[in-house]
Amino acid sequence: MLISIISAVVIGYFLGALPFGFLVARSKGINIFEHGSKNPGATNVKRVLGEKFGASGKRAGNLVFALDALKGAVAAGWPYAVFLCQMLKYRLRGGVVAGVNEPFETILWLWAAIAGLVGALLGHSFSCFTRFKGGKGIATGAGGFLVLMPLSIALAASLWVGVFKTSRYVSLASILAALSLPVTSFVTARLWGFPPVQIVWLSAAIGMFVTYRHRANIVRLLNGTENRFARKS
Repeated sequence: MLISIISAVVIGYFLGALPFGFLVARSKGINIFEHGSKNPGATNVKRVLGEKFGASGKRAGNLVFALDALKGAVAAGWPYAVFLCQMLKYRLRGGVVAGVNEPFETILWLWAAIAGLVGALLGHSFSCFTRFKGGKGIATGAGGFLVLMPLSIALAASLWVGVFKTSRYVSLASILAALSLPVTSFVTARLWGFPPVQIVWLSAAIGMFVTYRHRANIVRLLNGTENRFARKS
């Protein structure tokens, strides 16, 4: 099982390292590392390409978000699917799972799912394909959490929409949504016994990681110099 966890981290890293933002921008003749905030995430791609190409550029930014989210979903999803199958077999067979001596071995697949998402976030943030430069992990984390705890991410997404519509700051909305995940996942775990406590701890760690990755944005927010999207007329 240790091999499964290591494999999940490695697979997750290389999935996360796929530089979709860089590639999509490059397909339009733009080196995204030289424009805007110089970040290959969906927000900067949408802003930069939107200014140059209008609606098609904004659609390209949306595509980057979807592809980055898919990285997290796949990285966490394949071991999580094994975990759910093993748990189902365990319950249907009265606590006996073929090939599994103890429930702990089944729970290790949950740790593999967590490890896969962590690997994807590290790959996205420090991609080996772009000299270890990368995004801030919002879309990739959202994709992984959509698999692991959909109700919690739905609540966080609602908060993101509310903050963004009020402030027009993507960074502020992303930070607050990430920091809300430990709370929303804890509440859902207390009410329904799911997600498992391991994912609650994961959400806290990733919330802090995402906030750290936004440290430059936080400084600009405090200084009043952060970029914001204009309100639609």
